[in-house]
This record gives sequence, structure tokens and C-alpha cells, in this order.
Amino acid sequence: MFVRVAGRRIALGITGSIAAYKMVEFARRLTQAGAEVQVVLTHGAAQFVQPLAFQAVTGRIVVSEMFAMQDERAAGHVALGAWADVVLVAPATAHALARFANGFADDLVATTILAARGPVIVAPAMETHMWRHAATQANVARLRERGVRIVTPESGELASGEIGEGRLAAPERLAAAIDEALAGSASLQGRHVIVTAGPTVEPIDPVRLLTNRSSGKMGYAVAVAARDAGADVTLISGPVALAAPVGVRLVRIETAAELLVALLAALPTADVVVMAAAVADYRPVAAAPGKLKKNGGEIVLRLVENPDVLRAAVAAKRKGTLIVGFKAETGDAVAAARTMLVAKSLDLVAANDVSAPGSEFGSDTDQITIVSAEGAEVLPLLPKAEVARLLVDRIAASIRSGSG
Repeated sequence: MFVRVAGRRIALGITGSIAAYKMVEFARRLTQAGAEVQVVLTHGAAQFVQPLAFQAVTGRIVVSEMFAMQDERAAGHVALGAWADVVLVAPATAHALARFANGFADDLVATTILAARGPVIVAPAMETHMWRHAATQANVARLRERGVRIVTPESGELASGEIGEGRLAAPERLAAAIDEALAGSASLQGRHVIVTAGPTVEPIDPVRLLTNRSSGKMGYAVAVAARDAGADVTLISGPVALAAPVGVRLVRIETAAELLVALLAALPTADVVVMAAAVADYRPVAAAPGKLKKNGGEIVLRLVENPDVLRAAVAAKRKGTLIVGFKAETGDAVAAARTMLVAKSLDLVAANDVSAPGSEFGSDTDQITIVSAEGAEVLPLLPKAEVARLLVDRIAASIRSGSG
């Protein structure tokens, strides 16, 4: 079940859910696989499972009190975050998610997350209506924006006896999340990655503009995933309603021409360029100096083609820079991506059908196919954060193989 945990240090945080009992066996299997596991229980978790159970399977004393931690090198309550290669909180209750999202440090689990130097993974578990509540989903979104890896709950029988979404993820998924975090934490170390995201906007007059439906969520998720893989990330973003990712260099643009200037300025040191921005194909020949008024008839808007930003990046890149395109279509996106791959001399193209359920503009999920000269890799419908991590893994693999 585990691939990369031997010799690694795992901080396992457990909060007050009935699913806490499942983590005893998980901690045992982690330890048997060669990991050094430090369990941290909240007071609520200790109501469901005794600390001695975890001590018996890990061989380490379980900790709960912040100021009982002893460490010669640092304040004890923050030492665990520095010690761990990965922090996993499972199960995480709705209450815990709210505290984590708002940066609380009022117990040892929350403090360990804030002090963590490596990847943080959170696996929620709760009743269906609590999981689907707008407040919970907002907290999950905030954590994702900060780079926390969310292992979403599964559907099944809940503690209430009802059937629905909210069950703690299966052990295999938790194990895969740990392995992916350990594999990805340095896969792009020392690399400069440029990600473009969001729409471009082309002014018609001082009030109106031409744009598209891009939310920027996919590009921002890729920037976070590249950062988590150790890259130095430059995110060039059109206007979006998203918070700037922590630890990422953000360059804001509006028009396609501004995007091109920003991209060419960053390109000389780039190892990877991921073109997730939705660039407007056309712009008005000239923006009106004042607001256009109704005149009781038609207004004719003359448009001119925008520069091909992707083609310009390929032409200006240094040798060895890997270029990834995105192809959003309504229909056969894979066929269009194959054509794009060859026509624009790209290394990879992420293709998606934006008319398919779950992949629409603005959604938090996506289903993409990664197209390369070797073939097409179809990914399932997943949260965009998980799609981004898989894409970054594929990019890192391309760099290692020298195919970029």
C-alpha cells in the first residue's frame, strides 16, 4: 500500500470523529512500512480512541498537549511541524477544517499544520449535510489555495445510519496521498515554472470589454502544485476572483498583449511554461475613448486577431524549456489537442471538453486528457487540485526522461 514512506517521518493528526478508530490500523501499517509515525490527538479524538492504542502500534508516546512537547532545539509546540516530512490529519471534522482555514493555533494539531515545513494532507469526515454546507466548502477551498492537499470523503454508510457523502477516505487513498506528497515535494526543485491563468480582457470602451468564462481555477491549482513540487513559480494571471497563492510570484495582466509582454520577460529563465490562460482570440481594432451610447440601431464592432501568445512562447523559449498547452473545446477536445500539439510544437497538451458535466467553466472539478507524442493519458473526473498535481507529476516525469 505504501511506496515511499520507509525512513520518512509522518505526523498523524486525529480530530474528534468516530472515524478516528480507523486510524489505529492505518498507523500500524505505516509503521510496518518503515515510517516513523508521531500521532497527535485532539481532546475530542481522545473521546473516541485511547492514546495507548496508537502508542502500541507506533512505539511512540502519543501527544496532545502543546506545552508538553519537549525539544531542545525549538519551542516544543512547533517542533513537530519542522520534524515531519509530511503532516496528515485524518479524520478532520468540520470544526477542525474551520479552525485550520482560519489559521487557529489553539491545539497541537492546528499548530503543527501552521509550523509544517513539508506537505500537509487533510482528509475530512463528517455527515453529508455538514460536508456540503457552503461554510465547509469555503474552508476546504481556502485550504487548497494555501497548498493543503485535500483527500475528499467518500459516499457510504455514515455514523448516523444514513447513506451519503462524508465517509473518511479509504486507507489506500490516504496512502496514495502520502506517497504522492513525498514524491512531489522535490520533483521540480530548482526549476522555474511559469503558469498563465484566467481570462484576458479586451476593452471596447471604458465600461465594456470582450472576455471569456475562464475562472482561473485550473491555472492557480497548477501554480500551487508546482510550488509544492519545489519549483520557483511565476503566475501570470488575468482578472480573477481568486486569492494569490502563498509562495508564488504573481504578475497581474489584463489584455493578451500584456500577457505576451509579461511572458516574454519571464521566459529566459523558465524550465517549464504551462499555458492555462484563456487568451481572447480577437480584440477591438481600437477602444472607444468614451462609453458607447445606444443609438436605436446596430453598433458594428470591428475586431482584429490577437497575437498567438503560445506560438510566440515556443519561438522565444530557450533550448530544453518544456511547453504545456491547454485545449478547451466543446466536443472532441482530444483530437483538437493532437492537432495543436503538432501545429505549435508543444511537449504536452491538457485537453478538456468544457461542455461535459463536471468540467464546465468555473467548476471545482475537471476531467482532462494529457496528450503527448507518446499518446494520450485519460484522467478521471477529479477536483482541480488533484488534476493539477497529476499534471505536475507528468511534467516532472517528462523533464526526468529528457523529452522536454
